[in-house]
Amino acid sequence: MTLQTMTFIVVGATFALYIGIAIWSRAATTGEFYVAGKGIHPVANGMATAADWMSAASFISMAGLIAFLGYDASVYLMGWTGGYVLLALLLAPYLRKFGKFTVPEFIGERFYSKSARLVAVICLIVASVTYVIGQMKGVGVAFGRFLEVPFEVGVLVGMAIVFFYAVLGGMKGITYTQIAQYCVLIFAYTIPAIFIALNLTGNPIPQLGLGSEMADGSGVHLLDRLDQVIMDLGFPAYTAQKGSTLNISLLTLSLMIGTAGLPHVIVRFFTVPKVSDARSSAGWALVFIAILYTTAPAVGAMARLNLMQTIQTGEIGSPAGNLVYADRPEWFKNWETTGLLQFEDKNGDGRIQYYNDGNADFAAKAESYGWKGNEMTKVDRDIMVLANPEIANLPNWVIALVAAGGLAAALSTAAGLLLAIASAISHDVVKGMVAPNISEKGELLASRIAMAGAILVAGYLGMNPPGFAAQVVALAFGLAAGSIFPALMMGIFNKNINREGAIAGMLAGLLSTLVYIFWFKGWFFVPGTEMAANTPDNWFMGISPESFGAVGALLNFVTATLVSKVTAAPPEHIQHLVEDIRVPKGAAAAVDH
Repeated sequence: MTLQTMTFIVVGATFALYIGIAIWSRAATTGEFYVAGKGIHPVANGMATAADWMSAASFISMAGLIAFLGYDASVYLMGWTGGYVLLALLLAPYLRKFGKFTVPEFIGERFYSKSARLVAVICLIVASVTYVIGQMKGVGVAFGRFLEVPFEVGVLVGMAIVFFYAVLGGMKGITYTQIAQYCVLIFAYTIPAIFIALNLTGNPIPQLGLGSEMADGSGVHLLDRLDQVIMDLGFPAYTAQKGSTLNISLLTLSLMIGTAGLPHVIVRFFTVPKVSDARSSAGWALVFIAILYTTAPAVGAMARLNLMQTIQTGEIGSPAGNLVYADRPEWFKNWETTGLLQFEDKNGDGRIQYYNDGNADFAAKAESYGWKGNEMTKVDRDIMVLANPEIANLPNWVIALVAAGGLAAALSTAAGLLLAIASAISHDVVKGMVAPNISEKGELLASRIAMAGAILVAGYLGMNPPGFAAQVVALAFGLAAGSIFPALMMGIFNKNINREGAIAGMLAGLLSTLVYIFWFKGWFFVPGTEMAANTPDNWFMGISPESFGAVGALLNFVTATLVSKVTAAPPEHIQHLVEDIRVPKGAAAAVDH
């Protein structure tokens, strides 16, 4: 059976499962649409949260980052998992105890202000829309390769699937669909990793294979072999730190607090019956996430080694040192058709030279070989996980399973994000501000219309993304870190922060982060010069746009505190509300909603 036929069968079966679940679990009330009726078991909610969380960035792009950045990409592992610890300890139980549907609703009531609620809606939409771009990019990449359709067609198909089960089922349908999607994506990620670890090291456990000796009997460890292969081609050592310590630290912090501030993740803790279940859900989510996140370093390293060894077939610089382009393997041809892998024969020798021509010392050496520059003009990082099984010559059913897993990861997170956007518009803007007397049926209709509109916007932006999936997602985390997380923390733990302070803080964090991102991504410049300012030499104190969310959060905290000190204190009943949120069940007059 051909790969395309196998892929159609596997992907089609998973899509039929998702649609069947959506029909079975159709939301009939706003409570079911927004928070699944608050009746989801903690273990099931943990699994759904993991799927909601492990997006195209986690499944498709994170291992690609690790493959090309090596040691420096460990910040994504630390930041994205560490954020769940913050979420479990500092936010989830308290927000569940407050008992509302959305993050903006909490901020509006805690800071006794519709204006604060509106600012929170704006922050939520900006962060969520930025995040969903990466998911749609991942959908397009997966469809474009495995179903052999144009990237844009892949995005449109993904939009249609998400539209069906998200609009129909709301949070109730999304939750049960995400449980199925978690099972699909985790099998799709780990099974190929086991195969490849066995091939390269003889160890079936990828996490252990990463530190094992090669199976070729050379006695060389896998990471040592990878270091040597890429250093021989002028690239920095895979295991060496390449970025500044300040930037790495800020990026880790930005990803951590961005994780804890993402509305589509936070809202999942409103779906469980009790406050204690919210904390339990966060713990289970971390367990389910760890299965993939501890596997990702091995997947990234092995993918990079397989890629380099495929192209570099012999001694560097020798006549037989590079792969003859006409003899390139089938996987290479397949990915070329997507436009995500591109070759240019710069010296006309018919062989592929893939090396770091930005390294002056090695470039001079390469010139003596007759090489005219790096001929792999494009190797999109987002293809590494999807291409890895093909590079390793795994069976077609494994490759098809990876395609289904990548789509499951992208679609599950896209659905959660779109629901967060739709809920903010329908519940916080329409019902909370514009039409407070709207009927439940009318609010449900408004939610579905908002969801449809959000899907259209997400699809357009997914077809025109400003970067690769994990890069775009990192920007979304920075926006959430700079705007939403500080407001939630101060709302729960500081009774002296008032509405003026909260509004000023959120705006300061959001705008400073947006301006920094737009400036250093070059989006304020003439089209065609987008990356002009996006280099470490131009960044303020060497802080990358993806790392600035932590600075934005600091500005948010400082601004809110200073403004609150020079304006009227919050009303007494609000201060009591803050104290009551933090009182454990059974103490004083605390109520477990």
